[in-house]
Amino acid sequence: MNDNQFATLGLKESIVKAISDLGFTEPSQIQEQSIPVTLSGADLIGQAQTGTGKTAAYSLPILTKMSDKKGIKALVLAPTRELAVQVNEEIQRLSKYEKTEVLSVYGGDSIDRQIRALRKGTVDIVVGTPGRMLDLIKRKCLHLDSIEFLVLDEADEMLNMGFIDDIEEILSHTPTERQTLLFSATMPDQIKKLAKRYMKADAQHVSIKKSSLTVSKIEQSYFMINNKHRLEALCRLLDSDNPSSAIIFCRTKRGVDELVQELQSKGYMVEGMHGDMTQAHRLTTLNKFKEGTLSLLIATDVAARGIDVEGVTHVFNYDLPQDVESYVHRIGRTGRANKSGTAYSLVTPKDFAMLKQIQNVTKSQITQKPVPTAEEINNKKFKNMVSEVEKTIEAGELTKFIPSAIELTEAHDPVSIIAALMKIKFQSESVFDYSANKLDAPKKEDVRLFFSVGKRDGLTPKVLINYIKDMTRISASAIGQIDLMENFSFVTVDETVAAKIINKCPGGKINKKKVNVEVANKRKK
Repeated sequence: MNDNQFATLGLKESIVKAISDLGFTEPSQIQEQSIPVTLSGADLIGQAQTGTGKTAAYSLPILTKMSDKKGIKALVLAPTRELAVQVNEEIQRLSKYEKTEVLSVYGGDSIDRQIRALRKGTVDIVVGTPGRMLDLIKRKCLHLDSIEFLVLDEADEMLNMGFIDDIEEILSHTPTERQTLLFSATMPDQIKKLAKRYMKADAQHVSIKKSSLTVSKIEQSYFMINNKHRLEALCRLLDSDNPSSAIIFCRTKRGVDELVQELQSKGYMVEGMHGDMTQAHRLTTLNKFKEGTLSLLIATDVAARGIDVEGVTHVFNYDLPQDVESYVHRIGRTGRANKSGTAYSLVTPKDFAMLKQIQNVTKSQITQKPVPTAEEINNKKFKNMVSEVEKTIEAGELTKFIPSAIELTEAHDPVSIIAALMKIKFQSESVFDYSANKLDAPKKEDVRLFFSVGKRDGLTPKVLINYIKDMTRISASAIGQIDLMENFSFVTVDETVAAKIINKCPGGKINKKKVNVEVANKRKK
């Protein structure tokens, strides 16, 4: 037990034993810093990204400190049903040597079942979404007068989903002497106000910097494609790598549905998950994925929030996300528990500036790779078949097949027999009829940039061109159309220099006005 570093944090011996059984010996940064604070009795504000071990960071000290008196001792609020289920499962694993009863409550599941479980009076910890918790409180089925710990998990996400009023209402039903633990990836003003209003003045703040996110073990690559080749590029990557467990991210619910339909029609075993699906459907799909009976899951960012499935080998960004934080959340689904992982992004010329922004903020190496050719994929499949045959020969137990093999060799050349068997296997595995050996390289496109200076600041096209040239050392020929507005401007540039302009031009001044630059979007038009 001494070789487990969790034992040095002040946790109960039985809790450390459960952690050891799960194979964990070294706490993550957020666990190492926040567990002693919680054990000391202080309120805690923990700022850390998804995938850094936050659930154990609050569950372990709660399980260690929780009294054995009757009634609900801990309440954990989570933004989504999926996260509530994940937290419930993790607490159950961590409390395997305790007599702790955990109940998850959320919409889309039978409220009568949840009421029956609460009325037994044996539940110690309730994990759930704010809406369902409030419903149970109003029905006088969820009694919070014995609460010792209150946890707000993914507080910023609950804020984004409009749960702030529900959270405040729930907090008003809990004892003031409770210990409050708030975890959030970001700290917007409303979260700060919530913390100030409902947490003790001496609450401790533990912040894990973004740079500590565990992306170092994730191999990140991107593939430049034409938008019309997006589906075929994905299929080529799936056929080439043949991942045992992968999540494919789409930006929209409609995108998930369309991609599921496309891939299923081509013979891929794949299912989708997004917020418009019924809770029963989502949980069934998630369980299949966890158990390994489903190897490919297509999801939106919100639906995948809180999914913690061990053994995910690949993450595919079918569409690039709209912000850097979502990218980090996505690729954090793989490379967990100190295992390596692979993250692939399909990128069109229009996405290139966003890709550069992701690289700059995450300070990670995202390598460009060519989409595999049909020949490369076939050669890889042939090598895998040869390897599989060799392993089968080494394993033995071929006796019942030998008579048929002898019969075949008497009638046909052995090489032709092997080739025929390989052909049968190849045809049974190949699901995509490639349109060409290579996909056309995408043509360079123009990118429209937004500059935060305009006519009011004394801006002229010549002044703006000179500013860009001075800051970036690029040629004026790479700068296209300039549209000057009263308070801002648009500049169309070659996509090869867009990232350089975004990196180098912000922060300077034109006629005493500070310059900000970003890719133009609909809101700026």
